Amino acid sequence: MRTIFYVIQKEFIQVKRNKTMLRMILMIPMMQMLILVFAATYDIKNLNIFLVDNDLSATSRKLVSKIDASPFFTISNSSFNPDEGERELLRNKANMVLVIPSEFERNLIRDDKASLQLLINAIDGSAAQLGYSYIASVIRDFNKNIIADWKGLPEFKAPYQINTTARFWYNTELEYKWYMAPGVLAILVTLIGLFLSGMSLVKEKELGTIEQLNVTPIRKIQFITGKLIPFIAIALFDLAFGLLIAKVVFNLPIVGSLWLLFSFGILYLIGILALGLFISTVANTQQQVMFVTYFFMMIFILMGGIFTPVDSMPHWAQLVDEANPVFHFMRIMRMVVLKGSGFNDLIHEFFALCIIGATFLILAVWRYKKTT
Repeated sequence: MRTIFYVIQKEFIQVKRNKTMLRMILMIPMMQMLILVFAATYDIKNLNIFLVDNDLSATSRKLVSKIDASPFFTISNSSFNPDEGERELLRNKANMVLVIPSEFERNLIRDDKASLQLLINAIDGSAAQLGYSYIASVIRDFNKNIIADWKGLPEFKAPYQINTTARFWYNTELEYKWYMAPGVLAILVTLIGLFLSGMSLVKEKELGTIEQLNVTPIRKIQFITGKLIPFIAIALFDLAFGLLIAKVVFNLPIVGSLWLLFSFGILYLIGILALGLFISTVANTQQQVMFVTYFFMMIFILMGGIFTPVDSMPHWAQLVDEANPVFHFMRIMRMVVLKGSGFNDLIHEFFALCIIGATFLILAVWRYKKTT
């Protein structure tokens, strides 16, 4: 134990002397939480609509007013020529073009129906579908109000209807920031763990101190353990710091047990830090570590479920994701923080992280032994 303690002490002294590393430990959590949680959102707001109103009737003006009053839409520009609207779409200055044809009100009164044209920029398919759903809902509501006005009713009511009351669980306010904050924290812990552990050993190689360590009687497992423990403590500090920022800034409701969350965090970090050490045993320079770490981070994050649901991926990708530690820790973060899930609800993630962590740890010890 004394040998491991001396290695741990050496690592903390090196971290203290490295001003860049200290800035990373403090600034990265703050910047990621304050920027990414706001920026990484699928909420659709302020969609720009280019208006082509060739009717200019009282009914068309009511429809335009109703759309403009919605918090999701903004009438950015208008014209009597639909071609100008299409050019606005091509320039990405408008998200939609609403074309109200001439004689819109007349057809509505005479034939009890009228047509509208809606052109949508569908480069982003999910945003286009959401935007269409929002504006279709506004138009349906406007249609009901027209029927009510013509029938002299204070509001439209169907002769028979079923009233439903919706209640959302775990995120009652539908705050997308609450959903993103735990995911960003999982990325933060992964980033800190991989980079710090990866840079640690390869820096010893560049400075030449690795040769001095190799001739000492220190065992390989003692060396690896002494390297892991300081960075586990640093990553857990960043996790706590990030949770504090999320609670203060976003009012994130932490429903579950913090003890359970940090226990899983330690288990997760053992695997991530072991992977970083394994990468550093293969690489010879810090640049090589950064490139390899970036490669793994891209795969882990894109397949981790923070931006796209894992259930929507192909079946083979879901099977591959079982070997992705970020995927499991992302689920743990969201389930514990937002749902209040207990250990029994996370048995699958527990065994998956145990297997992944043991695999990376064995590889790190084996590879370090091979290079000495």
